[in-house]
Amino acid sequence: MAFVLSLVLIDRIFSWSTKNDIFTDASNLPNYDVALVLGTSKYLGKILNDYYSNRINSAITLFKNGKVESFLLSGDNAHRSYNEPWTMKRDLLKAGVPEEVIHLDYAGFRTLDSIVRAKKIFDADEFIIVTQKFHCERALFIAKYYGIEAVCLAVPGPQQHSGMSVRFREVFARVKAILDLYVFRTQPKFLGPKEPIIHSSSDNEPVVEEQNQR
Repeated sequence: MAFVLSLVLIDRIFSWSTKNDIFTDASNLPNYDVALVLGTSKYLGKILNDYYSNRINSAITLFKNGKVESFLLSGDNAHRSYNEPWTMKRDLLKAGVPEEVIHLDYAGFRTLDSIVRAKKIFDADEFIIVTQKFHCERALFIAKYYGIEAVCLAVPGPQQHSGMSVRFREVFARVKAILDLYVFRTQPKFLGPKEPIIHSSSDNEPVVEEQNQR
């Protein structure tokens, strides 16, 4: 009974502590420079994965509505035939998103890696996370631990089933996140050299200063 209560408490802590930073309507989101899109497989067998398609479609909408300037696409690149960041990039390009605003993180093997690398490698301290609601809560919890000012756009999950098995696994993923953050101090599998995301507004500043000097 104590074990079950602990699981429920941890699950609720993640939900309570992040509820004010989760949006279901993209029009209510503040504008951000970067949207971090968390990767997942595009297909489940031969069937299009709704988790994937809803994230990508929402990311495209954010860009077209001027809510974000650039993207950080983070996911698993386990082998040559499975590359989540490149798959997402390809679909954004098809939708007309310019290549120069798309940045890829090939070492986003899990949520903690994606969030921490966004800050430590890509110098992103503020961003919109794009994923499903249950995943938003864990991603935001990790972001808060690292002092990142993030919000999350909670996009729909699959329509064909309730996703209860996914939600059940999420409870244990949250327990693992607590252990990673507060007990083991787990770091991403890979870090490496910095690759700062340069925003268009930043690009213009030196030109303005030079013009003023003239």
